[in-house]
Amino acid sequence: MRLDKFLKVSRLIKRRTVAKEACTSGIISINGKVAKASTEVNAGDTIEIRFGEKISKVKVLEVREHVLKKEAQEMYEVIQ
Repeated sequence: MRLDKFLKVSRLIKRRTVAKEACTSGIISINGKVAKASTEVNAGDTIEIRFGEKISKVKVLEVREHVLKKEAQEMYEVIQ
């Protein structure tokens, strides 16, 4: 699944266009490498998102196309 879609489906970022802009600006990385919106996300990957001075780090547990809001947090585990 594309990174921008994963961020939206998992609700780490609320809108796909915002996720795409975040990827374009270089504040999101996967496994330590700056990632584009089209980068593939797989289970086991580590995603790091920089919001200003705050850094959120999550580990991808599963990738699903559609998920209910209450189940979205089951797709990842917060590391930091």
